[in-house]
Amino acid sequence: MNDTQSILITGGTGSFGQAFVRTVLERHPNVKRLVVFSRDELKQYEMAQRLDAKDHRGIRYFIGDVRDPDRLRRALQGIDTVVHAAALKQVPAAEYNPFECIKTNILGAQNVVEACLDAGVQRVVALSTDKAAAPINLYGATKLCSDKLFTAANNIRGQRDIRFAVVRYGNVMGSRGSVIPFFLERRKTGVLPITDPAMTRFNISLQEGVDMVLWALKNTHGGEIFVPKIPSYRITDVAQAIGPECEQPIVGIRPGEKIHEEMITASDSFNTVDLGRYFAILPQSGKYSLEHYCTLNGCEPVPEGYAYNSGANPDFLSVEQLRVLIREHLDPNFSVPAA
Repeated sequence: MNDTQSILITGGTGSFGQAFVRTVLERHPNVKRLVVFSRDELKQYEMAQRLDAKDHRGIRYFIGDVRDPDRLRRALQGIDTVVHAAALKQVPAAEYNPFECIKTNILGAQNVVEACLDAGVQRVVALSTDKAAAPINLYGATKLCSDKLFTAANNIRGQRDIRFAVVRYGNVMGSRGSVIPFFLERRKTGVLPITDPAMTRFNISLQEGVDMVLWALKNTHGGEIFVPKIPSYRITDVAQAIGPECEQPIVGIRPGEKIHEEMITASDSFNTVDLGRYFAILPQSGKYSLEHYCTLNGCEPVPEGYAYNSGANPDFLSVEQLRVLIREHLDPNFSVPAA
């Protein structure tokens, strides 16, 4: 990425979108154009107060919805690079409102793909989720469909100079609706509800997610689902890190939740390679064979049957490491009562 590029991010006022925009402006203050595309006018207004267009001449704010293909095509005029972060993400809300989730996460993804093909965009990276691997809830199923749409889009690019890829990662530390901010708020009550004592999750910081997307934009050949190597945490360790003095009643898992999250299934192993910091799940039919891809990138296939899930992950965050991360990413004044 360089200052001559024009970039558009869908869902640009979300947690990831705002971190992505800040990072691009810090590293490329003279970026030609950076379009924040989202449907929330209040968040765009608030974002514009923090990132004034007078100080950042390349930034633009477009009201629009990925469900509206005409608005997408208009917004994409002259755009080189697209990051697709817009989605409906709350598992219980998706279970209760499945049609709405499908309209945004699947039909919206199709609109983005088609608009990018029509507009002459060159690089597209879509954000995914660990819940898209062997999904058991509607949200995960819609994101799996979205992943397939973006990876398969490379098959219909023709002579266009465009590459589509996907970035899949786990829970973003501190994102809205995630467990750590929820526990930080609930510890005031003296009760931290535990869904299941065995539950684990992957953990990634917002900045790590942004850096991975920027890396994928630079390094994709087209069609990959990139997966980071990141640590896991136990839900009981999160509760211990935040509120060791709190009651921790077991309340049971919510509809659509897993005990452990996966990012690479055993079925994916036959077309997955190890790139060092990241894995790449390659399309089963595409431009590159597994052997050719490994030759191009100096990487190795993962063992057949390999699976990457949060419960079997060799890298777990300790209670103290979780506290350090909370102070670093959420609340610099965070502390727990002395024992």
